[in-house]
Amino acid sequence: MTGRAPRVPRPRDAPNGNGTTGARHGDGEDLSRWRGRATDPDADRSRAEDSSPEAVTRLRARSRLLLRRLLRAHRRALGLAVALLLAQNAAAMSGPYLVMLGIDRGIEPLRAGDPGPLIAVAAAFVVATAVEYAARRAFLTLAARIGQAVLLDLRRRVYGHFLRLDVGFHERYTSGRMVSRLTSDLESIAELVDGGIDKLVMAGLSVLSVAGILLWLDLPLAAVTLLAFPFLFVLSRWFARASAGAYRRTREAVALVIVHFVESLRGIRAVQAYRREDRNDHIFATVNDDYRRSSLRAFRLIAIYSPGIRLIGNLTAAVVLGYGGWRVLGGGVEVGVLAAFLLYLRRFFEPMEELSQFYNSLQSATAALEKLAGVLDERPAVAEPARPVPLPAGPPRGAVTFRAVDFGYRRRAPILSGLDLTVPPGQTVALIGPTGAGKSTVAKLVARFHDPDAGAIRLDGVDLRDLADAELRRAVVLVTQETHLFSGSVADNIRFGRPDADDEAVVAAARAIGAHDFIAALPDGYATDVHRRGGRLSAGQRQLVAFARAFLADPRVLILDEATSSLDVPTERLVQRALHSVLRDRTALVIAHRLSTVETADRVLVLDDGRIVEDGPPAELIAADGRYAALHRQWRDSLL
Repeated sequence: MTGRAPRVPRPRDAPNGNGTTGARHGDGEDLSRWRGRATDPDADRSRAEDSSPEAVTRLRARSRLLLRRLLRAHRRALGLAVALLLAQNAAAMSGPYLVMLGIDRGIEPLRAGDPGPLIAVAAAFVVATAVEYAARRAFLTLAARIGQAVLLDLRRRVYGHFLRLDVGFHERYTSGRMVSRLTSDLESIAELVDGGIDKLVMAGLSVLSVAGILLWLDLPLAAVTLLAFPFLFVLSRWFARASAGAYRRTREAVALVIVHFVESLRGIRAVQAYRREDRNDHIFATVNDDYRRSSLRAFRLIAIYSPGIRLIGNLTAAVVLGYGGWRVLGGGVEVGVLAAFLLYLRRFFEPMEELSQFYNSLQSATAALEKLAGVLDERPAVAEPARPVPLPAGPPRGAVTFRAVDFGYRRRAPILSGLDLTVPPGQTVALIGPTGAGKSTVAKLVARFHDPDAGAIRLDGVDLRDLADAELRRAVVLVTQETHLFSGSVADNIRFGRPDADDEAVVAAARAIGAHDFIAALPDGYATDVHRRGGRLSAGQRQLVAFARAFLADPRVLILDEATSSLDVPTERLVQRALHSVLRDRTALVIAHRLSTVETADRVLVLDDGRIVEDGPPAELIAADGRYAALHRQWRDSLL
């Protein structure tokens, strides 16, 4: 054998190892695939399906359905808005016609000394302008009210849906991508609502209105104008198809920028600890460059379409002017009609050119709405039962049973196979074993963060899948190593699981867990703001607050998943003393590497490869001289 180290395959969530600035892996895989979504086979398969033509068509249909649902509550206001737009459009369309009347019906009487017709036309012009102003002002006010209400509804729907989706979804999707949905995508829709939708609607109305007026004014001149329509149709159809894909790619690119930015900042300690600043900066430059190129492609399409519309419009106007002037000389059409026709012709092409400017906002908002519709179409893998079954009232309570449970996070990769386990009410069970043995998986299944692939898990005889989510959350509380505290006071964080608890109950919970002394010593006691993510408290203090939170919630089953691993020895001893009162008269599953925590257990389960290999009271397992006994000796020797 040579001394060369074996090649370790780079995970798919790693950037290029060759230091290039390209957006692909050295093996040809797209660099963006690892961002924003956990890279397992199912996630990759889903991502590929989401970008397929069938998925795009499905998302478009869902986005239209979502838009209809959002607007349904504003039907009356929308009807009034349409009436105001029609009034504004009618007033605006009267301008060229009044010019025609002024030229053809007002000039000759004025030469004869009768200014009345011209004054009447001018007065009508003033009235039309006033109507247009009033209708537009009223429409903008009403449209803003509708738009902001729709945005508020959409934000609440997306946020609420994210909260209701199961933990499995949040383990597959990164927080950065969810932030992108709630910020970048919603901002794109807001940009259209605030600044472009009225112009888009007015442009569409103007084009339709002018087309009818041109046919009514002079059919031969309108026939000449129709020669431009095939060119307009081909150019507009090409632009619509090309820009739809371009703007969808732009939304995906900007999402990757947000994902990398958010996750780099959230993991700033790891970034700096492993000297990843330059590498992360390189990756950020890569995704930013992808976004720049995507945006440039979209703007190049506008750079072709907008001047193209102007070119067709000017050429059409030149042809109409030449043909119309020849007809004026022959007496076939009046000068006022030709002038009005040219003015209307300008109002026909100008909105189409403006549409290209607002098409950026329209396509960005459309792509964003499709993504939000896709999120809202996600259904929790852990579904709420249609007919919930209540838990039996009264003691004993907290019995947990596993019957032939199979479970795996990925297909064809089981973690648990045929697991059978019975935990009587009030028993404290410690789960130990090597990493990957299935300890945390058991905890997540009891908390119903996931459902088993086969078998059943019951609490007090009721299948967890038959319990209402609210009742299950009251009955089962999970405390993990990574304690999350929210901005607000210490008291608010303790009563997080029981918002109706009074101050006396909060203090009693803190005393029971042994947290009262350090809380009372804080600058404002229980009213002290813990700051974002509990940054004002130490890791041990945060964990004590989490214990007090769980104690106050008073669940039937308490799960401690490595809950004391972040505590220093003095704090851990304090918690150990409190655990006896916390765990009294309630079922507890304790997952810990520190065997000091296991000593409080009535029973120890040793897991390996998803199977229970040892089961019994700690003293009996030590006497049996098995795996637990070996671990206990190692722990005892480490204390010497």
